[in-house]
Amino acid sequence: MARRGRFSEVVFRRHSVIFLCSLALILSGAVTNGAQSADSPARKILSGWIPYYSSDTSLPSAVTNGDLIKEVMPFWYTLKSETKITDLYTPANPSVPMSTPLTTLRDSGFLIIPTITDGTAKSVLANLLASSATRTQLVTTITSLVVKNNFDGIDLDFEGFAFVDGSASWNTTRPNWVSFIKELSVSLHALGKILSVTTPVQFDPASGKKGYYVFDWASIASSIDRLRIMTYDYSTTNPGPIGPLTWIEQSLQYAVAVVPASKIYIGVAGYGRDWVTNVSGICPSQYTNTIVAGAKAATFVMNKAAGLAASYGAIPNYNQVFGEQTFTYQKIYSGETSSGLATTCTATRTAWYQDARSYGARASLVAKYQLGGIAAWTFGMEDPSAMEAVRQVAVSIAPDLVLATMSTDSLTSTYGSPIAISGTFQRSDGTPISGLAVHFEIKSASDSGWREIGQLTSSDKGSVSSSLILSKTSSLRFTTEGSWERTASQSTELPIQIGRLIWVDAPTMGTVGELGAITGSVQPHQSDLPLYLEKYAAGKWISFGATTSDSLGKFTFSVTDKEPGISRFRVSVVGDDQFDVSSSPIFAILVL
Repeated sequence: MARRGRFSEVVFRRHSVIFLCSLALILSGAVTNGAQSADSPARKILSGWIPYYSSDTSLPSAVTNGDLIKEVMPFWYTLKSETKITDLYTPANPSVPMSTPLTTLRDSGFLIIPTITDGTAKSVLANLLASSATRTQLVTTITSLVVKNNFDGIDLDFEGFAFVDGSASWNTTRPNWVSFIKELSVSLHALGKILSVTTPVQFDPASGKKGYYVFDWASIASSIDRLRIMTYDYSTTNPGPIGPLTWIEQSLQYAVAVVPASKIYIGVAGYGRDWVTNVSGICPSQYTNTIVAGAKAATFVMNKAAGLAASYGAIPNYNQVFGEQTFTYQKIYSGETSSGLATTCTATRTAWYQDARSYGARASLVAKYQLGGIAAWTFGMEDPSAMEAVRQVAVSIAPDLVLATMSTDSLTSTYGSPIAISGTFQRSDGTPISGLAVHFEIKSASDSGWREIGQLTSSDKGSVSSSLILSKTSSLRFTTEGSWERTASQSTELPIQIGRLIWVDAPTMGTVGELGAITGSVQPHQSDLPLYLEKYAAGKWISFGATTSDSLGKFTFSVTDKEPGISRFRVSVVGDDQFDVSSSPIFAILVL
């Protein structure tokens, strides 16, 4: 099996030929998301690669089909050593800085999980993983790349183990690979980042089928967030399907037995292969090595397949078992022999490729096994009808939209006083969702992010309720996690203003010129907190004294009043980012 979709034509070589891309279409705003029903938003089951050499086609394809896509894998990096990861994008696109496509992808709402390939020589990476020191250094290097660029994670496409090192090395490499994945997982997950792994197929060992077991899906399953299976390149040497459905499902059945189905993505090919199966006549000298039966297949992209068949009068035939199109045609090559004589040969050629029905059939496997989705190698090669086939499946299996609300009996409260919080969870048609696990979350000015303070379960009416005491001004929200059946949800955020609790002990009577001491305390306790005694006069509150609290929150005002009668007072404190403006209950003093 050849390495993943590595084309023989120069235009598709990954590492040797660089293409300068133009992003004018995207930058001009001419690309819009694919159409979808507002009532039935598509399940985001599509992911795929954006190579450094074809951004001008792959990036618009991703943006156009954004309604199907949650994440993309820019194919931009290759590993050279434990300390060096080479940027392939920048030299390929000198006039379009990396920040440009990154901004486009982020503005489209995609998670960005770039791919790193193995750019080392035979056995080099395997030897790096064999040493705990270089393995740790490699973890640091990858993590630093993710952090520096604020990527959402990383995708590892280390194919050298499978296709270069040789299967005799697998038993030695496998445990070191597993250790490396576990270490990288800890490092990335500590930062809330995603670890994706792309590998060739594996099969149940009991089946006796060949599989690339060096990648040990079962042992890395708990450490990774995505497993992207390269379910293509089935036929390389001899004519046949690119990735037959029967073969895909055999690998998939093993995958879901050892890896959570929600983590699994199966590959779909945007390319086809075209083999020479027979030659009659004598071919011109420039074709003598390439136009022979059994020669290395040519490649073409899906969106050119129909034109290729039509140009030779061939009619593609869809193979229901394999889920792919195939056609056979004859091509005449004319020229001269090496001795200069005119000559002609006729080659019989057979092509295989995936089309819209192929993509739809593979998307249906997502539904059948409740997978994470499909992964396209690569965006931009597909025929638009293939994306529509995926969209039809994605809409048909769309999860229920969860609508969450949060409400409270008051948006203001006092330190130490309980407040009541309630919420509802409904489908878009208004029916309640019962038994839903609800996360109760809080964030204050001093918090870097939201944190959970409790978990609730929705009732048969789709409602939840709780009572809590807040120690400072905070925002509250309810969230629920997504599942195969329903979307994740988040309620509106409720900002709750909390005031300090001020207790006052004041005399009820005083004389002109001497009211006595007014004492009290403020909670929560805080030293040197400015407090103000205010008197109500002429229809407004006026300052009548100031003091500060001690370490226990206690304070004392010593005041006089020159006017006899009944005076009304209160003690107040200004607000800040943790507490609202606060005042004590109003108290009265009879001045004689």
